[in-house]
Amino acid sequence: MSTKKDMIEFQLKGRGISDAGVLQAMEEVDRSLFVPDEYQDKVYEDRPLPIGKDQTISQPYIVAYMAEQLHLQKDEKVLEVGTGCGYNAAVVSRLVNKVYSVEIIEWLADLAKENLAKTNYDNITTKHGDGYSGWKEEAPFDAILLTAAPPSIPKPLKDQLKIGGRLLAPVGRLNQKLVLLYKTGEDEFEEKTLLPVRFVPMTGRADKGGSYGK
Repeated sequence: MSTKKDMIEFQLKGRGISDAGVLQAMEEVDRSLFVPDEYQDKVYEDRPLPIGKDQTISQPYIVAYMAEQLHLQKDEKVLEVGTGCGYNAAVVSRLVNKVYSVEIIEWLADLAKENLAKTNYDNITTKHGDGYSGWKEEAPFDAILLTAAPPSIPKPLKDQLKIGGRLLAPVGRLNQKLVLLYKTGEDEFEEKTLLPVRFVPMTGRADKGGSYGK
């Protein structure tokens, strides 16, 4: 059975995660709070685990990798699209000032609230809704993170990013890639492809052939 120390040393440091803040956040956040009882013996294994109804908690490495690629700062405000069970939001909350997270599946949004309440972290706000539209009332954001894959990045999310901000998302349906956008102007972006990934598809408006920004 893997321990938290194994996770940090072998799954994260051993695979190139070197940001001290990210490693500390991964150590601080108790993944066991987000995993059902029947999988507690697998909490620190580097793989997704079922959390019910065909949903999963992300593997520790990808959570750490995405946080590291965003280069998050303590004074920043972050939007997460796809709260899931709340684990990723909890990790990101240790690195920034405030996290806003949207979850389209109502029972998952409720589960995330329950799980996050156990952490006593007070800088995470969640809501049930379609993340395609972002969270306009709290925009603009320093960084935006998607944990479900749209066919292309929704324009409302790009609009809600500060100039100088970063957006990280898995993009595509069959062949997904992890894409990092830098907002360099009002409607100008630099794009960097990081690695092939496999995430659940983004549902809601993103799944209905909505209008997407390039």
